[in-house]
Amino acid sequence: MLKQYRMFADYNRWANALVYDAASELTQAEFHDNRGAFFGSLAGTLNHLVAADRIWMKRFTGQGDAPVKLNSLLHDDFASLRQARRVEDQRIIDWVNGLDESTLAGTFTYTPITQPIEITQPLWAAVSHFFNHQTHHRGQCHMTLTALGKPSLVLDLVYYLRADGKKWLEG
Repeated sequence: MLKQYRMFADYNRWANALVYDAASELTQAEFHDNRGAFFGSLAGTLNHLVAADRIWMKRFTGQGDAPVKLNSLLHDDFASLRQARRVEDQRIIDWVNGLDESTLAGTFTYTPITQPIEITQPLWAAVSHFFNHQTHHRGQCHMTLTALGKPSLVLDLVYYLRADGKKWLEG
């Protein structure tokens, strides 16, 4: 399972870079235009992804700043949001690289923002959700970019594995 999560952490970095490269072509108005995604605009969705990653990483590690709202606008401008994304992606990679099978098999307790009750589950299940959540909202980013008339992105895991992720297919 460790190899899979390490692959997902690297895939996450790769896919985020593609989304941010595409978003860099937008005007400020397009970046903030509400196109009907769950968090409205591309700015809202990308901010949510950084916010949620910080929330989960604080839960996982006990370290770092974490917003108290899922729709926190952490960065209004694209450049600082992109830098925050890069830092968070590396933080995720470093954390996952430090995990071991024993830790993943253990339990994990946290309190959701949306429903303040204590949840205990295996850590591997929370980590699986963590990566699935990122993929879910990147899909909304793709939809938003397409709605703004931008070319479709190819974010599928299989394309990552054929390009940057070949190392995960070995042995």
